[in-house]
Amino acid sequence: MSTEANRLPTATLPGGHLDCTGCTHRTDDWKTGPTATFLGLLLFIVYSTAAAFQGEHYMYENYLSPMYSPVVFTQLERTVTTPEGETLKVAIPGAAPVEHAWFGLKPDAWPEWLPFSPAFLILAFPGAFRFTCYYYRKAYYRSFWANPIGCAVGPFRRGLYRGETHLLLFQNLHRYALYFAIVFIGILYYDAYMGFFRHGEFGVGLGSIVLLLNATFLACYTFGCHSFRHLVGGRLNWFSKSPLAHALWKRASFLNERHMFFAWLSLFWVGFTDFFVRATSMGWIPDISTWG
Repeated sequence: MSTEANRLPTATLPGGHLDCTGCTHRTDDWKTGPTATFLGLLLFIVYSTAAAFQGEHYMYENYLSPMYSPVVFTQLERTVTTPEGETLKVAIPGAAPVEHAWFGLKPDAWPEWLPFSPAFLILAFPGAFRFTCYYYRKAYYRSFWANPIGCAVGPFRRGLYRGETHLLLFQNLHRYALYFAIVFIGILYYDAYMGFFRHGEFGVGLGSIVLLLNATFLACYTFGCHSFRHLVGGRLNWFSKSPLAHALWKRASFLNERHMFFAWLSLFWVGFTDFFVRATSMGWIPDISTWG
């Protein structure tokens, strides 16, 4: 009996991949996962890059976009040139006030040719944590580089799979990026806390809930990280001697089993939170709240 599978080459590379581009004996729908991952990550990269470059509408009242938190420096106005050639200074809508920025206004030494946005100063830290994440490595190795695109599928690029050996030194930064990620969780929870206070008055708004969920989803993703799980208990030989570490390890293990779920949920919610704050600041959607 002649079948497509029987006509495929039988020569394999180490690891079991057929020695031809995209060849496989698999009969399941193995293309959908990498394709959906590619589109999802690409959409977030495009949106987050565009949001970071805008440098405006990232704060509304007591709501701060997580893509701009913490605000290290702020800029309240920018120089524009009118069609008549006149130079004017205009206020930046939705910018954080000076008292909300850690170090005040943008420094004068900032190059004129380089666009300024508070997001440029902080996105590298959460970005490094995600880029070196053990789950995301598999996700973008398969979806962007297609090497390999799936288990038992011939690589789309000749040669052995070498992603870890080529990037291993950089990927090892994940254990250090974890510490920055933990600090950011504390900062985002503080932002969520401030989201319940407007002009010193306690209240609840849609933004308050959105910010709180954002910090919580990111915490579930961060504390389910493989490096955090190892940090709190993976290096121990006897849990009986460290009951606290054992308890933390079990909770981290619970989150680790759902690491992929929280990786995607937190990624989506970060983008949604930024969009919510931005849309509210621009007047696209109303902020339903107890403040009226």
